[in-house]
Amino acid sequence: MTEDEYATVDRYNEVATFSDRERLAIEFAERFALAHTEIGSEFVDRLREHYSDADIVELSATIGFCIGIGRIYTVLDIANECPLVH
Repeated sequence: MTEDEYATVDRYNEVATFSDRERLAIEFAERFALAHTEIGSEFVDRLREHYSDADIVELSATIGFCIGIGRIYTVLDIANECPLVH
């Protein structure tokens, strides 16, 4: 991912450089972080259109790790190189 793409990830639906597959992964990460209990079978079916079950497990583990490490950094007040943009 380029720095320009990284800088626009919060607007993934508006940026033409992201592929449909990338947009879906970003949306998954966003949902996983903000409303994981609301991810339903319809969204998982959308994931399966672009990702294998093994890919979805790997993507889920990576997203979960990143969320977890971010929370650890927050709890321990460790410097954050990539602050959230609201």
